[in-house]
Amino acid sequence: MADPATYRPAPGEIPTTPGVYRFRDEHGRVIYVGKAKNLRARLANYFQDLSALHPRTQSMVTTAASVEWTVVGTEVEALALEYSWIKEFDPRFNVKYRDDKSYPYLAVTMGESVPRAQVMRGAKRSGTRYFGPFPHAWAIRETLDLLLRVFPIRTCSAGVYRRAQQSGRPCLLGYIDKCSAPCVGRITQDAHRALAEDFCAFMAGDTGKFVRRLTDEMSIAAQNMEYEQAARLRDDIQALQRAMEKNAVVLDDGTDADIFALVGDELEAAVQVFHVRGGRIRGQRGWVVEKVEDVTDADLVEHLLQQVYGSADENAGGDLAAARDSGLVPREVLVPVLPTDTEEVAAWLTGLRGAKVDVRVPQRGDKRELAETVRKNAEHALALHRTRRAGDLTTRSLALREIQEALGLDSAPLRIECYDISTTMGTYQAASMVVFEDGLPRKSEYRTFHIRGPEGDGARDDTAAMYEVITRRFKRYLTDRSASGELELESVVERTSGEVGPEVADEDKAGDGAQRRRFAYPPNLVVVDGGPPQVAAAAQALADLGVVDVALCGLAKRLEEVWVPGEEYPVILQRSSEGLYLLQRVRDEAHRFAINAHRAKRGKGMTVSALDDIPGLGPARKSALLRHFGSLKRLRAATVEEIVTVPGMGQRTAEAVVAALRPAGAAPASTEAPASADAPASADSPASAEAPASADAAASPVSAGSDEAH
Repeated sequence: MADPATYRPAPGEIPTTPGVYRFRDEHGRVIYVGKAKNLRARLANYFQDLSALHPRTQSMVTTAASVEWTVVGTEVEALALEYSWIKEFDPRFNVKYRDDKSYPYLAVTMGESVPRAQVMRGAKRSGTRYFGPFPHAWAIRETLDLLLRVFPIRTCSAGVYRRAQQSGRPCLLGYIDKCSAPCVGRITQDAHRALAEDFCAFMAGDTGKFVRRLTDEMSIAAQNMEYEQAARLRDDIQALQRAMEKNAVVLDDGTDADIFALVGDELEAAVQVFHVRGGRIRGQRGWVVEKVEDVTDADLVEHLLQQVYGSADENAGGDLAAARDSGLVPREVLVPVLPTDTEEVAAWLTGLRGAKVDVRVPQRGDKRELAETVRKNAEHALALHRTRRAGDLTTRSLALREIQEALGLDSAPLRIECYDISTTMGTYQAASMVVFEDGLPRKSEYRTFHIRGPEGDGARDDTAAMYEVITRRFKRYLTDRSASGELELESVVERTSGEVGPEVADEDKAGDGAQRRRFAYPPNLVVVDGGPPQVAAAAQALADLGVVDVALCGLAKRLEEVWVPGEEYPVILQRSSEGLYLLQRVRDEAHRFAINAHRAKRGKGMTVSALDDIPGLGPARKSALLRHFGSLKRLRAATVEEIVTVPGMGQRTAEAVVAALRPAGAAPASTEAPASADAPASADSPASAEAPASADAAASPVSAGSDEAH
């Protein structure tokens, strides 16, 4: 526990202008981000008598080891920078909004040359239009199936689309007129994009013009006695009307608003939002908030609006027109309590939307009644969350306390790392590192390691492999910790030099992003999968590096014994122990992750392509050839002239490909080609070093997640 007086800045060092501040712990990890109209006045509140602080604020300032700040020009800039840093650093003491489910969206990939409509979950991607969220994926598919009659845009995957292009035949949806089949040229890409834009306009609430247009076309067809065409248009109108009826009308037409509700207590709260577009409820979403800092309802609402609308600018790529058309930021934001800085929040939202945004509390009428409905949904969500999570929170705390007592640790192991080795008779050796924080897996911190061995051909056995993995992981920790210390010193020098301003904010932020260290945070407990030999190897690695502040144990599979370095007998935990159950979960997760890495490495190593041994043919050129011809069979039938048309392929390389793939005794292919074909590939060609790797290499989770990649 640190004393805040040890890192308190001198009052004269802190400016009185608006800015954003960060508290860091002893390892340089950002644990809290906040903003202030007056940095000096705000930071002074943290360095008063500890007894006068809220318990959660006490915990934060005693965990921190340093504080730094960045000056910005306006309070709106501070709001945007605070959101950006909270998203980047995920500080443990900031309010955390947890979705109570993974909501599906109807997404249209407008960033692609041929846009595709599909169901999407998770993080939003740039260049994609999102509609929803919907409560269920089947609701999206029903709506999409109805709308494809009128807007037959592409819904197939990239692989299906490429196969249709190569074969010249559309998929089933193309045959039944649920797709306009741009893959085979039935419609141009520009016409298909216009169709996708109409689809997005309808989903955004501009429904009337499409119904009127189809009605006019139906009338004209009937007057011309084209009764089959008129019947098809009638069915299209009915399909649009059914799609519109799936969303209840709750407010006047043309009303675009998001209605928020908040229900909770001192420890947690539930938030619900209804997205109303064109007077209809287009989506619903909910969060559960863990109040890890001392905040009011007004503060919670401000943080909530930052999270909900902070992605609008990212998805629009800074294009105000795209942000406005996307509907992510509506004209009205109705909240239960006004945010702390209402004017600044409204100005920030107005900047994102490109038009005025009204942030207010509904007082009467239909909007007030709808806000009450949203509040009842929030009450139900909080009750359901408490029912599901009460036992989990208690159980995790009990498990960590039992591990602490069994191993004699000074504090509960809030961060646990577990390591396992997977191999087949000493070949294709791979190791895994999984991370559990507060008793829950943190999958973004998982890593895999390729075992190198002393001569690059692998380790002699599991203990040597374990020694290598622990050594490499904690070497990175020591290196990154040293680098973080140097960066912190540079930051202090810059901060105390008096050179503050918006230009410093940009440099400081960019530096933090570039210098984020993946291995700079040590675990409280290292668990290895194995008994005394593996534990001894890990202990020797830590001792050789001089790491003495990390606890270590091993969990043997046979009797589930917990081994501690230097002890003759294992620690025995009861079979019903929550601590043992947590260690088993950590060990089993490391085992699963190591096996997956090993299988991927083995599968890649056992896959031998006929192109592998051709001189001058690297991964990028192999990938380009297979993309161009579609299969190895078609490539075998190709001539030298056809191969040199592939970007990056020269005359000599094409001749080598034909010679390697041509069956013995077959007549040689013509070698006539333009004189420039044998010139080396330019740096801009797909065969350059910056081209994407082969499909096999790109798909390998071992290489993508290895420690060399970070």
